[in-house]
Amino acid sequence: MPYDFTFDLTPAAVRGLLSLLGKEPVKRVAASLIPLGLSLSSAMRLIADLAEIEALNAYWRDEFKRSKKRALFLPHCSRRAGCRAELDPKTPSYVCVGCGAECIVMKAADMASKRGYDVYIVPGGSCIPKIIREGGYDGAVGVACPSELILAAKALMSLKIPGQAVPLLKNGCANTTFSLEDLSSIL
Repeated sequence: MPYDFTFDLTPAAVRGLLSLLGKEPVKRVAASLIPLGLSLSSAMRLIADLAEIEALNAYWRDEFKRSKKRALFLPHCSRRAGCRAELDPKTPSYVCVGCGAECIVMKAADMASKRGYDVYIVPGGSCIPKIIREGGYDGAVGVACPSELILAAKALMSLKIPGQAVPLLKNGCANTTFSLEDLSSIL
């Protein structure tokens, strides 16, 4: 059996929903990304990852809203050039020193702090489970590449912590960016 789970897609309502998500619309969206420099297979993978993130956000949203102690995890790769944040090796997380109003990380950190979040600017996803356990968080929001968000979601599920995710709009491990509006709506 190719899957490690069983499913039944025979109800008409399910087939109707699947027709909305059929191969042709996905291929059309993916094809529209090719002029941006993505191959069709890369575009298809990105779209699948973004769809999975949206589904996970919807699945966890109500439980996330009930969480009381929340953390926001921001990617260090979105820091602006010349950022003076210092890495705290105990956490590990960068500490924002507020060096520039045009810095998206500073804006996001400020927005989240005002809403009661603890903010971590992390060098990678592997440190997140440790931070969550040690901080006693019962809710988390992450901003990262879609593939990293999916890995983080699996880690959060194993910890039984509801999470929400905001995918990067531009990746590349440096000078990345994300939507402050999307983040605000999730916080």
